[in-house]
Amino acid sequence: MAHDASIAVHPAHDRTPPEGPSADDTEQRVRQRIRALRQARGWSLDELSRRTLISPSTLSRIETGRRRVALDQLAPIARALATTIDELVDVADESDVVIRPRRCEIHGNVVWPLTREQDSSGRMVSKVRMEPSNEPVVTDVHPGRDWFYVLEGTVRLVLGGSERLVHAGEAAEFSTMTPHWIGAHGGPVEMLAILDREGERAHLGAEERP
Repeated sequence: MAHDASIAVHPAHDRTPPEGPSADDTEQRVRQRIRALRQARGWSLDELSRRTLISPSTLSRIETGRRRVALDQLAPIARALATTIDELVDVADESDVVIRPRRCEIHGNVVWPLTREQDSSGRMVSKVRMEPSNEPVVTDVHPGRDWFYVLEGTVRLVLGGSERLVHAGEAAEFSTMTPHWIGAHGGPVEMLAILDREGERAHLGAEERP
């Protein structure tokens, strides 16, 4: 049986009062996010229309709530705005947005995870404290990219066949398909690290995260 393939589809068990945001609340959130992302890029409705092949009048009605958002329209809109459908319709509980990092030790380093598990961005942000070590350098290779910013101290970065020092106030980003190793140089180091899923598994180990 045909039906309107919009995001406002009620679940089969909606005979009981729903918990959390309603379908209408979700659709309003989606409309607000589409408009905010478009405006953040400085795009007119005509420009978004050019990128999605959806008419400006239809996009206007979607943003203002005069038309429901169909799933087959949501995909090109998300793609044009460099986001995902999951992020547009995310209804995560925002009643407690404060993250309380729990200190843990992983591979001899002290780590404070600053993002929640299963973060929708696919990234993990952590504060890391490393002490100098006499262990031999063993490089690692895995898919993805790593990024870090040095808060205190100096990081020794071995990347491919070269070695460089990254000082406090500096950052580094590199492909992790290049053999790499990161350690403290001349004293303790504190840094912020951003890892993708592959980096999290390689450097922290999914089973070791608190």
